[in-house]
Amino acid sequence: MTPSLIDLETQLQSVEQLAQGAIAVAATLDELEQLRVAYLGKKGQLSQVLGGMGKLSAADRPRIGALANTVKNALQSALEHKKEVLQKAETDAQLAAEALDVTMPGVFVPQGRVHPINSIIDQIVDIFVGLGYTVAQGPEVENDYHNFEALNFLPDHPARDMQDTLYLIDGQLMRTHTSNVQIRYMKEHEPPLRAVAVGRCYRRDTVDATHAAVFHQIEFFAVDKNLTFSDLKGTIKVFLEALFGEIPVRFRPSFFPFTEPSAEVDVQWQGQWLEILGCGMIDPNVLEAVGYDPEVYSGFAAGLGVERLAMVQSKIDDIRRLYASDLRFLRQF
Repeated sequence: MTPSLIDLETQLQSVEQLAQGAIAVAATLDELEQLRVAYLGKKGQLSQVLGGMGKLSAADRPRIGALANTVKNALQSALEHKKEVLQKAETDAQLAAEALDVTMPGVFVPQGRVHPINSIIDQIVDIFVGLGYTVAQGPEVENDYHNFEALNFLPDHPARDMQDTLYLIDGQLMRTHTSNVQIRYMKEHEPPLRAVAVGRCYRRDTVDATHAAVFHQIEFFAVDKNLTFSDLKGTIKVFLEALFGEIPVRFRPSFFPFTEPSAEVDVQWQGQWLEILGCGMIDPNVLEAVGYDPEVYSGFAAGLGVERLAMVQSKIDDIRRLYASDLRFLRQF
């Protein structure tokens, strides 16, 4: 049946009424978009009604076209208005959900501070990096070879008693010094080299005001042609002056299996001398253990007790305070 002019007018008016009603009750922007496509899309209801215009007479088509434009404009206007209403409602809801009550008391978050141990580690590493040293790392769980044997601690050497350590079931052990990093680094690099290693160490020490079973050590070492003990002594003095400024320092002859000659370095602290590091020229046996020719190369090494340096710098009288987790103490730094 061919649609008449009146039929098309009725259909257009019906489409407008239905669309206006649906738009008025739309609750979301997604629902509104679905209504736009359903009524004004290429395959929407308005297009379907206009599909019958081709059967009208030439005199009736302008009338239906004008009515269709009026309906289309009305629906577009209704859609835009409803879209603004829904967008505003969404924005208001979001603002309400995220609103802050500035009259409520705030939650106090105490200001964090750098622990004295971490602070001095950062300072020491910065000093040695400034002197051209590379930062090296190594494992805390170590084997006997890298912790003792390659460092000239023979299995029956009495010097092992000085570093009696914590052994694990599988023959591994908790490293007693960061000198294990020295061995590993030298095995992987050819001289000349300069490196500094930082890490925790473990020994079965009796805990007192200046000793701890778990402590931090920084090892620095260098290997090159024609290095002498004077180079080592000068490096240590430059380092201590950069860290502490002018401070009394003394070198004492000592013994370490992995250095020859060896020395211990003390600084004056609270009216007494406090040992802070051991040092010496790398023993030829250690150089040979990593594949260096001791007739060509020489080197020096030193191990620094981080906690003791922190005690000197911050005037701390007992090493145990560094591990007590006492906020009254930590808030001073």
